[in-house]
Amino acid sequence: MSKRLEHLLAELTLEEKASLMSGKGAWDVLPVERLGIPSLKVTDGPAGARGAGLLGSGTPALCIPCGSALGATWNPQLITELGKSLARETHARGSHVLLAPTVNIHRTPLGGRNFECYSEDPFLTSRIAVGFVKGVQSGGVATTTKHFVANDSEFERNTINSVVPERALREIYLAPFEAVVKEAQAWGIMAAYNRIDGVYACENEKILNDK
Repeated sequence: MSKRLEHLLAELTLEEKASLMSGKGAWDVLPVERLGIPSLKVTDGPAGARGAGLLGSGTPALCIPCGSALGATWNPQLITELGKSLARETHARGSHVLLAPTVNIHRTPLGGRNFECYSEDPFLTSRIAVGFVKGVQSGGVATTTKHFVANDSEFERNTINSVVPERALREIYLAPFEAVVKEAQAWGIMAAYNRIDGVYACENEKILNDK
């Protein structure tokens, strides 16, 4: 951590730290004007960077191939180059964070968002994801690897309970997240919507802190 960041953290009050967890709008967080901390703005991905516009807004944007097509290349170096392009796109939209990549696992061909994810194989998914994260973050844009974790079904997506054996969780579902954190130093992780063994991912102490 840089001395500048250490200084800012030391200067933030508890209330200001809490405010950074709150949304200013749908796509940005509150600034801390007293310390010159601007509003952090995110943009949706992973096949592009569309800024703050909603679907169908007509805002032009670069669109790269979908996740499953990227996985089919077996080429992390190529994905790194695409990541660099997405960093430039994110900057062009005045954003700081790209909500990507999606590294959930293809467990059934009926998965509604399989197209966003790379493959059914945790090793291949990890290699592609690491290349993506390194490429985007080399351009000074944060990534937000998602959805942590076991969010692999579109049925009752926001409430479904994913019951996953410990070994499968470790060797299949968590592997891509571990890779982007350890190898690519991912700046962000997005918690999933679903429950894991009965506890929602966003409040799952075991997943968030114990693993």
